[in-house]
Amino acid sequence: MAKQNKLQQIKKLVETAHVSLESARSLLLQVVGKDDDSLEVIDKAKEIGSVSTGPGEKIIEGVFDGQNMIGPDGKQYSVPANYASKSKLVLGDTLKLTITSDGTFMYKQIGPVERERLVGMLAKDDTTDEYRVVVGDKSYKVLLASVTYFKGEPGDEVVLLIPKGKECVWGAVENIIRESVEDSEGGKVAAGPTPLIADTPSEKVEDIDDLG
Repeated sequence: MAKQNKLQQIKKLVETAHVSLESARSLLLQVVGKDDDSLEVIDKAKEIGSVSTGPGEKIIEGVFDGQNMIGPDGKQYSVPANYASKSKLVLGDTLKLTITSDGTFMYKQIGPVERERLVGMLAKDDTTDEYRVVVGDKSYKVLLASVTYFKGEPGDEVVLLIPKGKECVWGAVENIIRESVEDSEGGKVAAGPTPLIADTPSEKVEDIDDLG
C-alpha cells in the first residue's frame, strides 16, 4: 500500500511539473505574440463573422477562442464562464451575441464544431492557480467555473471535449469522475460520475442573466 501511495504521489508531481511548463509556455506566448489557435480563430471570425444593427440592439457573430468570443473586427467579447461551461463551448464554435439597448449581453451558440472526447487527469499549477487536464503528454486549459461546478480536485479523472482532429490549447469539461468520497462514517466509497451540466454540446442558452 505504501508503495502504491508513493507511486500516486510521484505521478501527481510529474503531472504538476508538466502543467507548470505549459503555463510558462502560455505566458511566453503572451509576451512574444499570439499562438496558432488565436490566429486561426481571428481568421475564422473575419471570414464568417458579421456585425449588424436592429431596433434597439446590435448583433455580432464571432468565434469562441476557448474563453472569449472574437468578432469579425478582431475585438474580444467576454463570454460568461458559467455560460461557456453550461453549453460546453469548445474552441472554434460560432456564437451570436445580441447587445440590447440597456447593455444586456445575450449569447447563442449557432455553429458548434465537431467534437471528440478525451479522458485525462485534472492537475493544478500552484503558481498560477490554473487548472489543466493532462492527457498523455499533452495538457489542456479548462475554465475554473467548470472545475468548481463539478467540485473537481487534482487527480480526478476528467472527460474532456475538444474540436475533432485539431490541436488546441483549450478544452471543455464534460464530466468529472472522482476517485472516492467519504461516507458518513469517514470511510471511503467509490464515487460515480457527476451529473452533466448540459445534455448536449449544442445546447443554446440565450439569456446569461439566468445562469447566475
